[in-house]
Amino acid sequence: MRLIKVATCNLNQWAMDFDCNLKNIKDSISRAKHAGATIRLGPELEITGYGCEDHFLELDTVSHAWECLKEILLEDWTDGILCSFGMPVINGSARYNCQVLCMNRKIIMIRPKIWLANDGNYRELRWFTSWKHTDQMVDFQLPRDIADAISQTTVPFGYGFIKFLDTTVAAEICEELFCPDPPHAQLALNGVEVFMNASGSHHQLRKLKVRMDAFIGATQARGGLYMYSNQQGCDGGRLYYDGCSCVVVNGDVVAQGSQFSLKDVEVVIAHVDLDAITSLRLSSSSLQQQASKKVDVPFVVAPYKLCQSFHLDEPISCPLKTKFCEHKPEEEIALGPACWLWDYLRRSGASGFLLPLSGGADSSSVAAIVGCMCQLVVKEIHNGDERVKSDAIRIGQYPDGKFPTDSKEFAKRIFYTVFMGTENSSETTKSRAKELADEIGSWHLDVCIDSVISALLTLFKTLTGKRPRYKVDGGSNAENLGLQNIQARIRMVLAFMLASLMPWVHSKSGFYLVLGSSNVDEALRGYLTKYDCSSADINPIGSISKTDLRAFLRWAAVHLGYSSLADVEAAPPTAELEPIRSDYTQLDEVDMGMTYEDLSVYGRLRKIYRRGPVSMFTDLCFRWGSVLTPSEIAEKVKYFFKYYSINRHKMTVLTPSYHAESYSPEDNRFDLRQFLYNSRWPFQFRKIDELVKKINGDKVLAKSVDKDKPELVSDQVGGMGVAAVGSGNPNVGF
Repeated sequence: MRLIKVATCNLNQWAMDFDCNLKNIKDSISRAKHAGATIRLGPELEITGYGCEDHFLELDTVSHAWECLKEILLEDWTDGILCSFGMPVINGSARYNCQVLCMNRKIIMIRPKIWLANDGNYRELRWFTSWKHTDQMVDFQLPRDIADAISQTTVPFGYGFIKFLDTTVAAEICEELFCPDPPHAQLALNGVEVFMNASGSHHQLRKLKVRMDAFIGATQARGGLYMYSNQQGCDGGRLYYDGCSCVVVNGDVVAQGSQFSLKDVEVVIAHVDLDAITSLRLSSSSLQQQASKKVDVPFVVAPYKLCQSFHLDEPISCPLKTKFCEHKPEEEIALGPACWLWDYLRRSGASGFLLPLSGGADSSSVAAIVGCMCQLVVKEIHNGDERVKSDAIRIGQYPDGKFPTDSKEFAKRIFYTVFMGTENSSETTKSRAKELADEIGSWHLDVCIDSVISALLTLFKTLTGKRPRYKVDGGSNAENLGLQNIQARIRMVLAFMLASLMPWVHSKSGFYLVLGSSNVDEALRGYLTKYDCSSADINPIGSISKTDLRAFLRWAAVHLGYSSLADVEAAPPTAELEPIRSDYTQLDEVDMGMTYEDLSVYGRLRKIYRRGPVSMFTDLCFRWGSVLTPSEIAEKVKYFFKYYSINRHKMTVLTPSYHAESYSPEDNRFDLRQFLYNSRWPFQFRKIDELVKKINGDKVLAKSVDKDKPELVSDQVGGMGVAAVGSGNPNVGF
């Protein structure tokens, strides 16, 4: 038997914090060596942090990476263990995203990434070039100070693998696993047994299964030991990297790390029999035939052994009982944003969070996520995590010898919630906000802002001689909208004032971060006031749909212990910005003119499936054709695109949000589109009208041709309909 022990890592790196990153790397190597591993794999670009973005364009960033690598190589960190480090490398006139493979204080080879991630949240082609010479490796001249320090002048640079005395090892970097022709296919035919995938993969709801299926598929038919390492945590931006480092052998997951954790370093160990890979490959006739005519991949010879001889001291890692550990979407909403908030809080220097809590679904979801964060912190302290304990003592400003032991007590120290009521607010939402605050433990404030609104309206009347009225009182749409926006914007001003001054009131140092609470569907529709309390420092739910949030509220009412969330979820969504009358109650879906379910469909078609107005109409004719006429579908599509384009400018100032949904309309990083549109869409809407006429004409013709088979008529527009959707009220959103 050829036994090998390998270690792969979840590391919570921070872009441009080289001291933090180097400390985590060294810690992971120590743990790997202590466990007896002979291979240690870290995440993509772990030395700099993955999220440096335009800092990668600075020569300093590359120089500092080499300085950190030199520090590692000058000491005994790589003695007896193959370590793969992610960092940027400049070769000639090009900058590459590389894995630097080191052992015994030498660099064995540098493997540049050949397929770069350049869609969605990723812009690697902005900072790096891809290595295109997959049939060769070149000699790379090491920087002079590195060469002098480790007595090594050159190193093989390019695509290839390493031949050790007892096994073969190769790198496959993040995106390369998911491309149509992944490197591991040819590498396996060349006899590579161990694949090391260094990754910077962010969390997105329901994404983990796709990733895990790719690891399993990579080795299920070809055989192999597949190591996956990932960043974990917030490294300074909107993304949360969700770890889940794992080891897969011949299609079986034998070891897996956590997906959500407050730990800075997590090392996953697996003990593997490499002969099992050989056995699987030799049992496949087709694999052997393809291997006999393989395309040769360059390689480097390393005169070291990585395997151990047969022994019974430690069992071989067996397949996990479950295929892999996967959280429900409701749990992902709780855990991912909670971990992201904790990283942001401890690294920003803030003393806590402040949330305008209305008692509605969105702000209550944010409050519950902060409560979950407090629970996680107390749990990790109980489990003995000294780093979490130290951060919690500092942020909570505990006296000597004290530290958090109860999540509600901790929440009282670091979390303010504020109900900012007006004459339009109901007692029901007010009491729901107070009840939830009590369950979480936040320091809750209740303030009426009518006097501030009245002062502004009095000032307006002094300036203009007019006083606006609500629509229910006979006012125009402009008056109605203006009155609602005044309330919303005052809440934003008050929230920031309280966040900066309440610590002072309580004799605390520092400041609080204001949390936003608009969801992805409202942002897509533009159903929010520009610079209202949706404008905040950060927003943990800004990329989560209303449908998912409501499922989360039901889950959290039970699993987080906040029972009042059940009543919050059951209540119809309302902004409570208009007067309540016996014959009128303001409802979000009526104001928007579309349901939240509709918005999720529009959002996915617009972004994920890249549908413009015309193709969205034709698509929905198939989806909704059994419950809506083509004319009704056309009106819904035109209505959506009208208000989407009218309100697109709001995305330019959208609060930075945790990225969780692939149809996010976030303008600054993810959804790069214009913000000035012709909201009439004359060309596209005309094409839709022409299609409606054609479909209606075809239906009339179909009826006249075959009156005995009326069921065929509906088939002209498809029969794949979903549940009926309302046409909505054409009131203007804000």
